[in-house]
Amino acid sequence: MKARLRFILAAGVLGLLMTGPFALTAVLLLADAKDAERAAFAEFLLPRLPLGGLITLFGFIAGLTLLRALFQQYVHGLLRMAETLRLMLGANRNFRVAPEGPPEVRELARAANDLAQQRDALLNDVEAQIRQAKATVEEEKNRLAALMSELALGVIVCNLDGRILLYNSRARLQFKSLAQGPTSMSGGALIGLGRSIFSILERGQITHSLENIQQRLRKGSAEPTANFITSTRTGQLLRAQMAPVLGTAAAGAQVTADPVGAEQHVTGYVLTIENITRNFEREAERDQALHSLTDGSRAALGNIRAAVETLLDSPEMEADYRERFTRVIADEAAAMSARLEATMSRFADSLKTRWPLEDVLAIDIVAAAARRIEDRLKLPIKHEDQDSSLWMQVDSFALIQAIFFLAARLQDHYAIRELRLRLSAEGRMVFVDLIWSGTPVSSETLYTWELEPMHVGDESSPLTLRDVINRHGGEIWYQRDKAAHNAFFRIVLPAAAVPELQPEDQAQHLRSDSRPEYYDFDLFATRDAAGSGIDPERRLTDLAYSVFDTETTGLEPSNGDEIIQMGAVRIVNNRLLRQEIFDQLVDPGIPLKPEGIPIHGITEAMLIGQPRIDAVLPAFHEFCAETVLVAHNAAFDMRFFQLKEDSLGLRFTQPVLDTLLLSAVIHPNQESHRLESIAERLGINVIGRHTALGDAYVTGEVFLKMIPLLADMGIVTLRQALDAAQQTYFARIKY
Repeated sequence: MKARLRFILAAGVLGLLMTGPFALTAVLLLADAKDAERAAFAEFLLPRLPLGGLITLFGFIAGLTLLRALFQQYVHGLLRMAETLRLMLGANRNFRVAPEGPPEVRELARAANDLAQQRDALLNDVEAQIRQAKATVEEEKNRLAALMSELALGVIVCNLDGRILLYNSRARLQFKSLAQGPTSMSGGALIGLGRSIFSILERGQITHSLENIQQRLRKGSAEPTANFITSTRTGQLLRAQMAPVLGTAAAGAQVTADPVGAEQHVTGYVLTIENITRNFEREAERDQALHSLTDGSRAALGNIRAAVETLLDSPEMEADYRERFTRVIADEAAAMSARLEATMSRFADSLKTRWPLEDVLAIDIVAAAARRIEDRLKLPIKHEDQDSSLWMQVDSFALIQAIFFLAARLQDHYAIRELRLRLSAEGRMVFVDLIWSGTPVSSETLYTWELEPMHVGDESSPLTLRDVINRHGGEIWYQRDKAAHNAFFRIVLPAAAVPELQPEDQAQHLRSDSRPEYYDFDLFATRDAAGSGIDPERRLTDLAYSVFDTETTGLEPSNGDEIIQMGAVRIVNNRLLRQEIFDQLVDPGIPLKPEGIPIHGITEAMLIGQPRIDAVLPAFHEFCAETVLVAHNAAFDMRFFQLKEDSLGLRFTQPVLDTLLLSAVIHPNQESHRLESIAERLGINVIGRHTALGDAYVTGEVFLKMIPLLADMGIVTLRQALDAAQQTYFARIKY
């Protein structure tokens, strides 16, 4: 029986105890009395009835007050103590019972705190041993995370249901760069732990490749891999290689019939992804350039050939006619030259050699070459006019060798005392200049240096300077500056596109205070981890969640207030994935209320140029697909969404869990259910409050602490949590 019902029952009993004896005595006396006696009794009682009633009422109120005080001190006090003890046992070991109330309750609180202190000492000892035992495993995990994050190719590991168990930074950035539409904005990610690979790649292609691998396994293949080329929904071409993840066959698992593979079966697969769209485009550009050169030159060559043959066949031709034919040859040759120059300029990148080049900062290459020259040749280096923003597409090692070789030849043959290095750019080319004062170099000498192998001291290379230049599709020029009394070699190299760090990527990098959580191999054993649908009978620990929060212009969504910021973070396999977030400012289209700015810290200037809600909400809808929504006071946020659903043509149909309601379920006797109060009770540090993403982080940590507390109350499934939340008082709040 609840404490409130017990109090009402006790108050009723008190009332009966105070009024019952008098009423019963009066009934008994009147039952045996005669009419005259009844009249005399009534004459005696009626004048005294108001005073007696007041005395009885006063006594009842005094007794009720005393009873209420006793209930508050003993019943409610012990109930609060019981909730605190449960917190000490589970969510927040450092929480302690406050010694308050009557002496007996305070003594009980002190005894409970002493027991908790002893328990903590034992647990600390056990946890220290567990930490030591886990040290080796954690070190291996860190090595894996570091290795995966630095790989040049995108790597994704999936289980047989296509749920992503691991991905590296390259895969995350690669697929984010392929995104268009809603997912291309801040936080919009195409991949994430527990998400389906089939939302990115074609299901049939994956299934077919997996069948090929299993067939090769049955035949005993030592390298059962499959390769395929597919396209994304944005039209990008991807080259993928699939390799199986083999596991020991469990009970009931379907294994191969081959004796060699009978002990293992496929539990998942590894995909290495490479975007070949640009390579394909370059191949097409090369074909187009070749076609342009051949077709465009055929007619001109025919005219030149005809003119030359005519001149050869008619040696006695008159001067006027001979000049006309000569003019035809000159004009056609000039046209061919112009066409060749235009084609070379247009298809410069496509006509380069296919040697794999890398995008690097030009200043880094020059600095590395300068250090090598100073260390090995003891030749002083000065830097001038170096643009630190220039990027080149080069073979770094070969280019540094070439610069070092030229410096050595200048020192050996011309005894230069100092070399200056300069960086500049023009159009799509980057210039690296080696400048010196003194004796100039002849063109014949440079030509000789270009063709000889690059040997300097004990270092040798089979490449020539010309090989390196051709490898980059570049040039090397020799120039003299007579006014400055110096000369220089100019190495012409291809420029690279500047890889810009997007603001959201930079913010996410700054938020990362530990190694990325890009893997969770526990999901190997989970079938359909996130599920195409959300079964309300599934356990809370088996579901994926999107924990979200909003900042708004005000507290009245039905009266025109709008969202100005949305933040969300995903929970998969009971882990808060701080790398998989949604964080976006929103232009509300209406002025901000001045009283709200000090709370959320968002100004109107910050919202200029930000997308409107009609672009942000679909992106968030895709981010939280196939997950349960979690928020604190979710009815407030969901009302904003519901008011936009019709105009945007989308529906948030997934279940919603509210930490406000769940707190009332777990701790019905606590006075406050504000997010800060709940976090304090559960031992969670509150950082970044009143930003949408900061509140989402705190709410996610609170929710993870609540799951075992709900389990202690017998609430283990999604349906049970939803039903329990709807029974609370706060579920009546509407917006």
